[in-house]
Amino acid sequence: MSAAGGGAIWGRAEQQDFRSRVRGCLLGGAIGDALGAGIEFDSLDAIRKAHGQEGVTDLVPAYGRRGAVTDDTQMTLFTVDGLIRAQVRRDTGAWHPPTDVHRAYLRWSATQRDWGPDERRRDDGWLAREEWLYSRRAPGRACLSGLGDEVMGTLNSPKNPDSKGCGAVMRSAPFGLLVGWEPQLVFQLAVECAAQTHGHPTGYLAAGAFAVISHSLARGDDLDSAVQKSLAHLATRPGHEETTDALKRALGAVRQGMPTPARVESLGEGWTAEEALSIGVYCALVAEDIRHGLLLAVNHGGDSDSTGAICGNLLGTLHGETALPPNWLVELEGRDTILQLADDFSMEMTQGAALHGPAGSSPGWLVRYPRA
Repeated sequence: MSAAGGGAIWGRAEQQDFRSRVRGCLLGGAIGDALGAGIEFDSLDAIRKAHGQEGVTDLVPAYGRRGAVTDDTQMTLFTVDGLIRAQVRRDTGAWHPPTDVHRAYLRWSATQRDWGPDERRRDDGWLAREEWLYSRRAPGRACLSGLGDEVMGTLNSPKNPDSKGCGAVMRSAPFGLLVGWEPQLVFQLAVECAAQTHGHPTGYLAAGAFAVISHSLARGDDLDSAVQKSLAHLATRPGHEETTDALKRALGAVRQGMPTPARVESLGEGWTAEEALSIGVYCALVAEDIRHGLLLAVNHGGDSDSTGAICGNLLGTLHGETALPPNWLVELEGRDTILQLADDFSMEMTQGAALHGPAGSSPGWLVRYPRA
């Protein structure tokens, strides 16, 4: 697998726009995740009883604080970590990004069972040493079992071949931030990495579709065009029908009138990959602004944190970080870590040649993202 356009020269304004979209994607997804974290297992009636007729209108406590994120954000961050490590390792002649992402997911898996970072594992890099990530936030069974040993699932031999839960799609926005890659390669990488935990075609094809939508937005397309491009890629893949139908239902719901929780719930509950993608895409399409879109995406009886995260990834990529509601940002758990990772990813994608290469490498960069 190779990336097209990897040697492109970035102008300063292009770099700033890209960094804003990367920050928007990761922070927006985390905000959506945090908004839904406290209500993800509640019915719409229960949400309204607890928070009023409009449902949740602000961050609510989860895991002992306001602004707490779940496994959705945790795994998304490790996706980014794996993608940076893949770029850094490319200098060695080893170029297989699914392996690097898989190793990153194994590092996430360790955070779900270990008390805290193991300082002896120097090759883990900086993200795995962030103590706040060592916390179980209702991780999905397929993610835990798929990463329960060191064997990597592949499309030919996927882990959990019957699983189409949303645990792969909700972590796949970062693949779309590989803007120098052609969309078919972005799609392929996302599905290969999704099959490491979710082996049902809908489970991994929804992840690929989400990655292509994010990729189109990161390149400057509008959301409707991005969805159409993802449908074209899906049409070439066996077993695409559920994901294709779900995206078409999202597009159809836009034309049915004003957005309401009932219209959101007509698309499903979000526990499965195609339903979570459909709800996230629909809420982003009809959003008046990021606040409106995110609240619509979480106020339903279902997997509110995942649908909120997907919607937030999309709107953040589309509009950039400055469009995010500042009163939610200031309370967001792990914001400093997310910003560091977003900026590292942006720097690697736009200035990687200055950080590492045959002529020499930055020692500080290789400490953060070891090649081993």
